[in-house]
Amino acid sequence: QVQLVESGGGLVQPGGSVRLSCTAPGFTLDYYAIAWFRQVPGKEREGISCISGSDNSTYVADSLKGRFAVSRDFAKNTVYLQMNSLNPEDTAVHYCRAGAWCDFDRMKMGYEPWGPGTQVTVSS
Repeated sequence: QVQLVESGGGLVQPGGSVRLSCTAPGFTLDYYAIAWFRQVPGKEREGISCISGSDNSTYVADSLKGRFAVSRDFAKNTVYLQMNSLNPEDTAVHYCRAGAWCDFDRMKMGYEPWGPGTQVTVSS
């Protein structure tokens, strides 16, 4: 059972940047696809980005392309979500999720518990 831990969120001013981290203490993420999700109150959790476990190809939702990027550091066993040019609409709790391949629906339905998430609040 893979338990992921998200970190790096906080209060950011509009136009600012933040880098979120996803780790798995005691478990290697090397060959797993890792997806990032975000959720705002009253809305469904949505998949926004993913990095594959096979070739490290990446995906970012069309609405976020150019501002968000996902990457992996094998040495640190960490997947990052770089978020730039943030605006208040990006305020959400962000979660990461592991899977065999990048498939948001499948990853959401996995039996592993979700991590605590990390809150990103964009406000002046």
